[in-house]
Amino acid sequence: MNWHRGEIVTRHSYGHDLLFRVQKVYNNQAIIYGENFRLEADAPLDDLKRVQNDERHKIERQVRQKEATSYRMFRQDYYLRSFRDYAQPTSVKEEDVAQFQLCPKVLHIDGDALFLKKCVMLYKRLGLQVHGIHVEESEMPLKIKELMEKVQPDILVITGHDSYSKQKGEEHDIRAYRNSKYFVESVREARKIEPSLDQLVIFAGACQSHFESLIKAGANFASSPTRINIHALDPVYVIAKIGYTSFMEKVNLHDVINKTITREKGIGGVETRGLFRIGLPYMKGLPVTNEKSKEE
Repeated sequence: MNWHRGEIVTRHSYGHDLLFRVQKVYNNQAIIYGENFRLEADAPLDDLKRVQNDERHKIERQVRQKEATSYRMFRQDYYLRSFRDYAQPTSVKEEDVAQFQLCPKVLHIDGDALFLKKCVMLYKRLGLQVHGIHVEESEMPLKIKELMEKVQPDILVITGHDSYSKQKGEEHDIRAYRNSKYFVESVREARKIEPSLDQLVIFAGACQSHFESLIKAGANFASSPTRINIHALDPVYVIAKIGYTSFMEKVNLHDVINKTITREKGIGGVETRGLFRIGLPYMKGLPVTNEKSKEE
């Protein structure tokens, strides 16, 4: 049986529970990427099964439902926050001086070009300004300084694919992980430029990543505390919560994690201040968040 890059498959050994796409075929092995989860794995070709359209649509429908739930939770939270903020009395009447909203700048570096595209689309739906750049995981530590100096972000996302292999070592041994070491090195390089966890907020990691090492390296939020697979869009919901929390407040850790798809088993973090600012007066040309332009 001939296998081709981009084919959608499941695995016999895992009960066909997740969709994968074939990335590379060599000898009798394939490197496969999770279609909706940030997982990279090696698999023997005889463990793979091509997925028919009806089966694919069934699995994807379940994933879309979880995505929709997270999106609705975020939108509801955003509008409640907006109502609360605008309901506060001010010394200046709202009809006299218009306000503008200043959102943080996001640099999202992703090892998967397709996932990056999906994430950028969601950032835009949520009204966040983002610079998305595709970089292979092994190249990230080498390019992080140049990219940060060019973009000068308030929030940095370092993600892609990862996985843990029992054959390579114990769970605490970072050498047993496919790409965790590159994520950790990238976080360290970023912290050389900006050490403060409040001046630069970092999300790092992918499926089954070495959570402890990422936090120790300086990430505000990371995956994966219980070494489970995280959804491709989980980093975006974390960033959106930070981006729309006032700089006068701390991000509610339980709240932000509960709005992700994989929740506390897949995402963890440390106390972090928000990065959202309101200013006045509004002037044409200011970088604002226009609520009317956002999708419902």
